[in-house]
Amino acid sequence: MIHRDKESASCLEPPHSSASVCSAFTALFSPKTATALAVRYASKKTGGSSKNLGGKSRGKHYGIKKIEGHYVHAGNILGTQRQFRWHPGAHVGLGRNKCLYALEEGIVRYTKDVYVPNPNNSEAVDLVTSLPRGAVLYKTFVHVVPAKPEGTFKLVAML
Repeated sequence: MIHRDKESASCLEPPHSSASVCSAFTALFSPKTATALAVRYASKKTGGSSKNLGGKSRGKHYGIKKIEGHYVHAGNILGTQRQFRWHPGAHVGLGRNKCLYALEEGIVRYTKDVYVPNPNNSEAVDLVTSLPRGAVLYKTFVHVVPAKPEGTFKLVAML
């Protein structure tokens, strides 16, 4: 038979029980008291998005990829450019974005040739007239010298 004592109003216990059972029972079934929690606040306010992001884009990595004397395979990119800085020479193709690539495997060579603009082109005439007297314009061409096959069979050479 369970009854309620007047000295322990919050504990239901059978008669003649120890105080430790009562304290364990109270600890299990009594509601938890609220404890103080540490609350963290933001150290900075939230910043909205900014549309003024000029100058924060990554570089485009334009430039020469294979220098003179490098051995290249067909399809290797020799250089990338935004405007014509290097012109395609022998065994070199020109991509849609003005990138130069090898058409055959071989060794890369660079040459400079004198550029004589067309006199019918108004932009070329303006360019030539703005230069000092006696100045010479050059174009840089990129060539691929095809590699000769080194080891061939005599039977193949006779055919």
